Amino acid sequence: MARALARVRALALALTLVPPLCHPHATAAQVSAPRSFSVGPVTAVAWPAQWRLARELAARAALPADYPGLPAVAPAPLRLILAPDGRAIDSLTSGAAPGWGAGIALPDERIILLRADDPEVTRTLRHELAHLALHRAVRIRVPLWFDEGYAATAAKEWERLGGLELNFAVARGAVPDLDALEGALRGSASTADAAYALATAAVSELARRNPTGTLVPLLSRLCAGDDFERAVLATTGLTMGQFEVVWRERIRRRYGLVVWIIAGGGWSALTLVLWALLRRRRAFDRPRRAALDQGWLIEPEDGGPEATGASELDPTHRP
Repeated sequence: MARALARVRALALALTLVPPLCHPHATAAQVSAPRSFSVGPVTAVAWPAQWRLARELAARAALPADYPGLPAVAPAPLRLILAPDGRAIDSLTSGAAPGWGAGIALPDERIILLRADDPEVTRTLRHELAHLALHRAVRIRVPLWFDEGYAATAAKEWERLGGLELNFAVARGAVPDLDALEGALRGSASTADAAYALATAAVSELARRNPTGTLVPLLSRLCAGDDFERAVLATTGLTMGQFEVVWRERIRRRYGLVVWIIAGGGWSALTLVLWALLRRRRAFDRPRRAALDQGWLIEPEDGGPEATGASELDPTHRP
């Protein structure tokens, strides 16, 4: 992963040193190559088909923005790379980036890598900018679950929490501890969705546990250089072990089986059960149907049209 990210850093630097191509005799390869341009403090890199979108995103990134609990600061220089799709990101990162990912942020280098085919690319940009803002203000190491949960909170990705209502593992009470959550955030798409939602819920719980109901006290201490666990204790009154217990218990209460059933999980389960029963019944009846289909020859009645070989539908036939 480190080598892949180093490649992204080198690519970003190389591309931003190449000015936009305007030569009338440029080759097709040169015209289709990625180029850079600047919008305020943002240097954007994009392929020709994505230039317009890249300019719009760069303009957004160049605007002053507020992030929950952080002091307002002027936008700082950053490099924004807009890749055409997931395959391009896979190539840029040598396959190290997860295939389900919509963006990558390198806070220390102030590089953001996005994919243009993401339907929520504007919100993804906000998510990645939140990573940069957090690491710009907080110089100590924070847990990955807090980093991702904070970015999701800043981007207002509240629908992630709605996804927990239909997560059967969570409904059964299988809520991972915070260490396991870190691993799930790096996992497959099937586990990452729930992991991001749980990280968002954990950050919300940190805010809820403070009398102000915000992240301001916690982030103020982190910005001042306090250790993460010490800052959590000072602003919530809970050690990390205690916080983990109350957070997991709250998740179990809020997203239990009753909520799962009401949200539609029960209907899905019932549909699967009925489908399985139908398949089983069909398999059970198959030999009987096959037996019934054999040996059923009906003899024609005496004097009927079948006996004489004539058909009632034959216009020349007379009874």
